[in-house]
Amino acid sequence: QVQLVESGGGLVQPGGSLRLSCTASSATLDYYNIAWFRQTPGKEREGVSCLRYSDGQIYYADSVKGRFTISRDNAKNTLYLQMNSLKPDDTAVYYCAAKRDFLGGNRWYLRYEYDYWGQGTQVTVSS
Repeated sequence: QVQLVESGGGLVQPGGSLRLSCTASSATLDYYNIAWFRQTPGKEREGVSCLRYSDGQIYYADSVKGRFTISRDNAKNTLYLQMNSLKPDDTAVYYCAAKRDFLGGNRWYLRYEYDYWGQGTQVTVSS
């Protein structure tokens, strides 16, 4: 059982930056596929980025490529999402997720692939 806790959300102006953190307890993230999703009211939860443990492959949604960076610190058992050049469309609740078994590269953005979820952190991009 993995417990995930996100932090780092908040209010930021368009063009600004935020770094989200997701800290795991009860298990090490070394052998988990880990990802960030986001969701706005009335919409499906959307895959933002994933780091696959088997080969270190990183995936991004087209909407965030070049602006967001996913990374991990194994010593701290923490996943990060550095978000730059933020836009109002990035406003959402952001969730981290983890999956223990193999993850196909064409399935990283599917929410039902993941077994463990954090409670979410709100990101609001507004002037």
